[in-house]
Amino acid sequence: MMSEKETPEQKEQETLEAAMGLIANGGNAKSLAFEAIRLAKKGDIAGARAKLKESDQSLNEAHNSQTGMLTKEAQGDHTKVTLLVVHSQDHLMNAITFRDLAGEMVDLYEKLFKAGALKKETENK
Repeated sequence: MMSEKETPEQKEQETLEAAMGLIANGGNAKSLAFEAIRLAKKGDIAGARAKLKESDQSLNEAHNSQTGMLTKEAQGDHTKVTLLVVHSQDHLMNAITFRDLAGEMVDLYEKLFKAGALKKETENK
């Protein structure tokens, strides 16, 4: 339920901020996960794992925003479902999926380098 002091405009602004937080943090998490794949492909597994950790931090921020929205919904303070809210949830879901796949790819590249199937790229290329 909307508090007596919160106006509909304030509630709309709060929803907009939460949605933008999901989009920004989800996008950042996906970009960091993509960078992890690029680093792993070059043989920089430690760097790749660091990028995955940064990606996880961005996902955690996004998850906290989403949890806040879900908690309010569960308490009866319903959010108006707009295209932007749906879009923000799509961003988060795609970022989570991409992060999971990036982790698997980093693991695979690590095994390939350790097995000698791939050679690390040199800085001169």
